[in-house]
Amino acid sequence: MSAHTLDAYRRDLDALAGWAEGEGVADLAALQTEQLRAFVAAEHRRGLSPKSLQRRLSACRSFYAWLLRHGRIGASPAASLRAPKAPRKLPQVLDVDEAVQLVELPTDAPLGLRDRAMLELFYSSGLRLSELCALRWRDLALADGLVTVLGKGAKQRTVPVGSHAAKALDDWRRDSGGQPDGAVFPGRGGKPITPRAVQIRLRALAQRQGLFKRVHPHLLRHSFASHVLESSGDLRGVQELLGHADIATTQIYTHLDYQHLAKVYDGAHPRAKRKS
Repeated sequence: MSAHTLDAYRRDLDALAGWAEGEGVADLAALQTEQLRAFVAAEHRRGLSPKSLQRRLSACRSFYAWLLRHGRIGASPAASLRAPKAPRKLPQVLDVDEAVQLVELPTDAPLGLRDRAMLELFYSSGLRLSELCALRWRDLALADGLVTVLGKGAKQRTVPVGSHAAKALDDWRRDSGGQPDGAVFPGRGGKPITPRAVQIRLRALAQRQGLFKRVHPHLLRHSFASHVLESSGDLRGVQELLGHADIATTQIYTHLDYQHLAKVYDGAHPRAKRKS
């Protein structure tokens, strides 16, 4: 699992341990279902969102499954617990014109070639931030228009690189003298650029290009997925390109597509005009 996931689960179990200590329970293995339910209720009263509560319970279920597997408990007290349903927010996306406005960055500025290559690759291939940061030149086959990345769960996938992105990357490689084992986007000391540095840079570049939305790396991934699905209608294909294990995760982009169609319908059909 990623360091972020481990960190989150550690915080979740620390919260459970702290609550149990306050209830006078020293051994988490001794907690019963009703006590776990009381813990979730207490976290809810403390202001945790349904999504955070779901993750709290996920950590608890994993922990008690581990105890059960090692014979420390006879049954998991978390097995039957369910967190409140979280409303699913639709991701924000850039429209096609905004995406093009963002990525068509002038390359004559300092680090212009690098920034152009970074933006083009994000939008061209829908990479996660961690995937882009870890990229080495050997992972790119620009002549074939392909990039191979290591995604969540250490799953490898190969996705297309568009012609504009391939050209921008080739220009950046020639300018930076990129070597096969070198980072495509190096930070200080030649090490891969940090995710935080990319986030800060992307925000500044978006403002420079006249986009005053909250632009972040995942927004470009959302935009990539939405635009490909809107044009192709191929949900399975988009799932493969994004590296989603479960197609239910990809289906959120169909809701975006329906939302777009609903706006077109409301604006165009004479009997669909809504009263103000």
